[in-house]
Amino acid sequence: MAALIKLISPWRFDRFVRAAFIPCVQLHSTASVMGASVEDFNTAKEKLGTLKKDPGNEVKLKIYALFKQATQGPCNTPKPGMLDFVNKAKWDAWKSLGSVSQEEARQQYVDLITSLVGAEPPAVAAQPTGSTKAFQTLLVTTENNITTIRLNRPDKKNAITVEMYNELIEALDLAGKDDSVITVMTGSGDYYCSGNDLNNFTKIPEGGVEEMAKKAGELLRRYVKAYIDFPKPLIAVINGPAVGVSVTLLGLFDVVYATERATFHTPFSQLGQSPEGCSSYLFPKVMGAAKASEMLLFNKKLTATQACELGLVTEVFPESSFQSEVWTRLKAYAKLPKNSLALSKQLIRGVEKEKLHAVNDAEVERLVERWLSDECMQAIMTFFQAKSKL
Repeated sequence: MAALIKLISPWRFDRFVRAAFIPCVQLHSTASVMGASVEDFNTAKEKLGTLKKDPGNEVKLKIYALFKQATQGPCNTPKPGMLDFVNKAKWDAWKSLGSVSQEEARQQYVDLITSLVGAEPPAVAAQPTGSTKAFQTLLVTTENNITTIRLNRPDKKNAITVEMYNELIEALDLAGKDDSVITVMTGSGDYYCSGNDLNNFTKIPEGGVEEMAKKAGELLRRYVKAYIDFPKPLIAVINGPAVGVSVTLLGLFDVVYATERATFHTPFSQLGQSPEGCSSYLFPKVMGAAKASEMLLFNKKLTATQACELGLVTEVFPESSFQSEVWTRLKAYAKLPKNSLALSKQLIRGVEKEKLHAVNDAEVERLVERWLSDECMQAIMTFFQAKSKL
C-alpha cells in the first residue's frame, strides 16, 4: 500500500499503528546465520511501500518492533500509561523482542517484508466497467444510468474508517453531478456495513482527545449533510447485516431494499454514545416514538421483516433472488425521466431540509460531548479489551 512507505522513517512511526489496539505480539527469531546487510534492510523498506493489501495490525506492529530493534536496539523507553492504547501496543511489541540483536532484528525485518511482498498476487488493472474514479475503500461504477457506490472492505465487514467517510462524501458529490438517473449504495461481501470502525477512536492527534472529537464531529456533520443534500433518488440495497451509522442514515434514503437475512442494530448506549444520521428525528417519525426508542435507546436489533413492518425498509426479498429482483427493479427506475425524478424528490424532501440540517448539528454536538465523556471512553476501552481476548 502506498501509505506504508511513509512509515519507514522513525519520525513517521507514530502514524503506523494508530489504527490498532491489540495485545502484545509474540515474535520469533528467523534470522539467518549471515544476517541481512544494511543495503538489504534499505531495500526491504522500499519494498514495504509496494504492498497493495493491508497486512493487518498484528503484522504492522511486528514490522514496527523489528525496525525499532534493528535501528535502536532493545526497548529503552518508559512504558506508556494503560489508557494510551496505541503507544502501549507499540511498546509491548518492541519490548517483547527482549535482547534480540540489531543484526538479527534486521534479518527478521528483511525476511518478513520479503514474505509479504512475495505473497501478494500479481498486479492486475481491474477497474470496474463504467467506473469514473478509483477509490481505496469503495467501488464506484456508473452503468445503465445507475451509479453504484459499493462499500468495499469485506474483510472488515465494511466498517467505516475516516478514509472511507471522506471517500463516501466525495463519491456522493460526484454521483450527484453525473449523468446517472439514480444512485445506489450497497456493500461487498456478507455485510452491508458494521458501522464505525472503532479503531478510529485510537487515532489520537497531537492535540489530544479534544481535537480528535472535534475533527470527528465535523467529519460526521459533512457526511450526513451529503445525504441530506443529495439531489437524486438515493436507494439502499441492504445485502446483509447493518449496524450503527449505516442504519441511522436509512431515513435519508428514498428507498431501502433488503435481503431477508439482513438485520438492523444501533448499539449506541452500549458504547456510551448517542444517535446520529438524523435518526433522533426521523426514526420516531417513521416508526413511532416507542419503537424508535427500543432501537436507539435500548439497542434492539431488528430483522429485515420487522424493519419493513416499521417502515424503515421499503421491501424485503428472499436471499436466493435478492440481487436479481432488486437490480431488475432498479434498471426499470433508471429508465424514468431524470429531471422529473430529481424535481419530484426536491418536492418530497425539500420541506424538511432545514429541519434535518438542524437535527444533524444537534446530534453532532451531543456526540462530541459523549466522545469526551468518561462513560464513553470506558465503554470503548471495555470493547477493545473484550476484543483482544477473542
